[in-house]
Amino acid sequence: MKIIRQLAIILGFCFVGSLLSSVLGLKIPGNVVGMILLVIFLCSGILKVEAVECVSNFLLEHLPFFFVPAGVGLIASIGSIKNCWPYLIIIILISTVVTMVITGITVQLLKRS
Repeated sequence: MKIIRQLAIILGFCFVGSLLSSVLGLKIPGNVVGMILLVIFLCSGILKVEAVECVSNFLLEHLPFFFVPAGVGLIASIGSIKNCWPYLIIIILISTVVTMVITGITVQLLKRS
C-alpha cells in the first residue's frame, strides 16, 4: 500500500503540472512543471522525502529502461534523419560540451555555498 501511495503522489504532481501547463498556456511541458512543483514541495518541507523515497529509488534504478521508447522512435525514423546525420553529430557534440560546462560551473558554485 505504501508503494501505491508514493506512486500516486508522484503521478498526482505530474497530473497537476499538466493541468497547470494547459490551463495557463505555458510553453513548458506539464510533466516538467509537475516535477518542479515536487522539488519545491520537497525543498520547502511540505512533503517529506520519505513520502516518495521507495518509488523514487525504484524509478532511478530502472532509469535506462525509460530510454528504450526514445531509442525505438529514433530507429523508426531513421529514414527521415539519414540525410541530417552530420548536423545531428555536431549538435550532440556541442550540447554535450555545453552540458558539461554548465554542470561544472553549477557544482563549483554549490560547493562554495
